[in-house]
Amino acid sequence: MRGPGGTSLRVDARALVVVVLLLVAALTASVVLIGTGDFPISAGDVLKTLAGDGTEGQEFIVNELRLPRVLVGLLVGASLGLGGAVFQAVSRNPLGSPDVLGLGQGATAGALVVIVLMSGSANEVAVGALVGGLVTGAAIYLLAWKRGVHGYRLVLVGIGVSAIAGAVNGYLLTKADLVDAARAVVWMTGSLDGRDWKQVWPLLWLFCVLVPLVLVNGRGLRMMEMGDDVSNALGVRVERVRMLLMVAAVLLTASATAAAGPVSFVALTAPQLARRLTRSPGPNLVASLCMGAALLVTADWAAQRLFGDGQLPVGVVTGVLGGVYLLWLLVTERRSGRI
Repeated sequence: MRGPGGTSLRVDARALVVVVLLLVAALTASVVLIGTGDFPISAGDVLKTLAGDGTEGQEFIVNELRLPRVLVGLLVGASLGLGGAVFQAVSRNPLGSPDVLGLGQGATAGALVVIVLMSGSANEVAVGALVGGLVTGAAIYLLAWKRGVHGYRLVLVGIGVSAIAGAVNGYLLTKADLVDAARAVVWMTGSLDGRDWKQVWPLLWLFCVLVPLVLVNGRGLRMMEMGDDVSNALGVRVERVRMLLMVAAVLLTASATAAAGPVSFVALTAPQLARRLTRSPGPNLVASLCMGAALLVTADWAAQRLFGDGQLPVGVVTGVLGGVYLLWLLVTERRSGRI
């Protein structure tokens, strides 16, 4: 596709169709989710209400109670999907996701410090999770550095840091009183319950800043999958691009964890599923973003509707499905001789 001034853009038709279908799936699931609850609202009425043509009761339920939760779910899923795609591309390893590298555990450690040691508010817990994720990401990068950061070393260091952070989390839970421990366990599960506009705006602001930054550097990321030497020969400033993308991915993951808790396995599965659908080489950044959003809102609907009168935190559903996928991925990688 050629643009003005001699610019050109390569468009993969199949990938474009997949992205559009994933967007439609995410938006459809969002409308259904908004209409789900003790006061059910049809999809048509949800759309009318979002357009400003609903009753006063529908306006309150949709715009004040349910829409913020769905928006947080979409943003968290998209952030995790994009962050996972960046980490897997940087490490050139399908296991190189924030779940495996320990960023979720690090963010959890930051949140637990605030909950257990400071009895902080919900906003302070979110800040603690964000700081914990950033500190963990910096530690992984520095420990994995040796004339550059390479795939398997990054994954191995991340697994070690994840184990340390998990031990710290266990220690903090043993030192907490009963009320704080119960609060911490609920947060550690990963949930969208009670999310309102206070969680939407900071997450949306970070998302709008970081996503263009990642996409602008998408070409460099794709070149880096061929190796550092080839990338340098093609004019990519490898370490600069790698550090910039890793910082962006850490911020995306940490902000998502701060908003909804450590929702597991979305960052691992979304890029893999997106690549299998598009059948396209490269990191598939936009497709991974859309897949993550669709996965999380669909999982939240399943958590609310498929288990009788009881509602599960969305992290439980993604954990079960993601665990099954991880086992399948490990078996596949072993059979192919890559691990």
